[in-house]
Amino acid sequence: MEQITISVPASRTLSGKALAGVVGSGDMEVLFTAAPGETLTIDITTSVDNSRARWEALFNRLGVVSELPAGKLVIHDFGATPGVARIRIEQVFEEVSYA
Repeated sequence: MEQITISVPASRTLSGKALAGVVGSGDMEVLFTAAPGETLTIDITTSVDNSRARWEALFNRLGVVSELPAGKLVIHDFGATPGVARIRIEQVFEEVSYA
C-alpha cells in the first residue's frame, strides 16, 4: 500500500460533499469535500506501489481539460485503471456541482 498526497491549483469553488465508487468492488472510491481556497488537496491510498507519477499526470491532465474545484479529494484505489480513476473523479465533481 502506498500513501500519496498531491496539491494542485483549483480554479473554481463548489459547496458540499460527494462520493463515487466502492473500493470493495476491486475498483476505487472517491470522496470530495468542497472548501474555500485556491487548492485541491488529494490524499490517495493505493494498492499500486510507485504510482505517484501516474497520479500526478492524471491531475495535470484534468487541470488542463477542466476547472478543478477547491477542497479535499480522498481516493481509495484498489488498482483501478487510469480511465476508471478519471471517471470516478469526474463523477464526484459533477455530483457536488448539483448539491
